[in-house]
Amino acid sequence: MFSAIIAAADPNLIRFPKLGLELTVKSDAFTVFGVTVTWYGVLITIGMMLAMIYAFRKMRPFGIDPDRAIDGIIGGIIGGIIGARAYYVIFHWSSYGGDWKSILSIRNGGLAVYGGIIGGLLVGSIVCKIRKVRLLPAYDAVAPGFLIGQCLGRWGNFMNHEAFGRNTDGLFGMTSGRIQSWIERNYPDGSVIADQPVHPCFLYESAWCLLGFVLLFIISKKWRKFDGQIILMYIIWYGTGRFFIEGLRTDSLYAGTVKVSQVVALVSVAAALALLLAGFAHVKRLGSDYRLYAETEESKQLLAESDAREEEWQKKHSKKPISEDEERTYVLIPEEKSEEKAPAAEESPAAEQAAEPASAPAEEAEKTAEEIKAEKDAKVDALLDEIAAKDADEPKN
Repeated sequence: MFSAIIAAADPNLIRFPKLGLELTVKSDAFTVFGVTVTWYGVLITIGMMLAMIYAFRKMRPFGIDPDRAIDGIIGGIIGGIIGARAYYVIFHWSSYGGDWKSILSIRNGGLAVYGGIIGGLLVGSIVCKIRKVRLLPAYDAVAPGFLIGQCLGRWGNFMNHEAFGRNTDGLFGMTSGRIQSWIERNYPDGSVIADQPVHPCFLYESAWCLLGFVLLFIISKKWRKFDGQIILMYIIWYGTGRFFIEGLRTDSLYAGTVKVSQVVALVSVAAALALLLAGFAHVKRLGSDYRLYAETEESKQLLAESDAREEEWQKKHSKKPISEDEERTYVLIPEEKSEEKAPAAEESPAAEQAAEPASAPAEEAEKTAEEIKAEKDAKVDALLDEIAAKDADEPKN
């Protein structure tokens, strides 16, 4: 009763009773020009950006030209958002049927991870095919990035007070006014008790994804044996965790009486495991004849062409450096009309006097800096006087 009173007083107060934590968690982050931006949207966006940055940085080590692959990554993100929303809406059609405005609104949640994976891989693959990017090494490069996005994105569920499970007396059991209200509406039979702590399924999945990212990152650097290995291991890792976590959840998507995500997870893990074992067998059979795509001539040529384009772009857009000669200061003297250099014997005495000797005599080395400067100034003055005299002798028109 006491917890129900607290929940009614502040529905945004999330409590972890056994940890002694109480946090006021609101879904709205801020407002821009009258439009409310939710934490769910902010965290999903940050997760996607981090995933994209990671994938982009891993393209070259996997033999992929980043300039070509970036289009596939962007296409994958767009396809992922569309797929995640479509997947959720299809299995909640009773709530969205005919209401197109609510279908397009994702600010308050309603994105299914498996729909995002399917949509992202589908659209990304199409774009990669158009851009002539090899799919398997590209999949390996982006797979750990999926786990980054999912790890962070699950905290959007926390901000929305969703993605929780059945009652638990475990250490991380949580409750809030919004959670209790949802349970009362959807479990009137009392199979889930509203004012008792529930499993924080968002936290379990976030931690599982973080651990998976660390493992796949290490494996991709040290034990990657064939193209496609990392994406298959991602499917196995995520699907296994999702199958068990989904069994705890109270807000799952259903097809009849079956939890859709559990079925998809089970089928995906079985298929990926079979392909992974087949891949290892193929590599073992070929032995040293098998080469990763990054080791092929095609990959090396494409990366070399990418480097050449980058170098050309740098040359075209970089500022021209100032040469050593451009930094010097000269006395402006009219140039001779003839471009050919006069023979040494025909040079004027004044020019010979103005020219610096190749090596200064020993006596000049003993001169002071002031004397040397005075002599140079005298030579320049003599030249200017000679030029002025010539101009004075020319007839005026």
